[in-house]
Amino acid sequence: MSDNVNHPSHYETGKFECIEVMMETQGVEAVAAFCVCNAFKYLYRHKNKNELEDIKKAVWYLKKFIELEEGTNDNQ
Repeated sequence: MSDNVNHPSHYETGKFECIEVMMETQGVEAVAAFCVCNAFKYLYRHKNKNELEDIKKAVWYLKKFIELEEGTNDNQ
């Protein structure tokens, strides 16, 4: 069963998720900035698209930002 918030299947290729490849190719600072922008996008559109799911996605990206800033490796 696909988890559209934590591990969306459309962001996976083989054994890597897109955000992992972004980390490897773009670096922590760029991915942290992306996370903030993506969280904003999901919050901005939530009433017009997926409502609660978009709020959950925004929270996921904000948690990922915190993880990157704190240098932790919590993939939740």
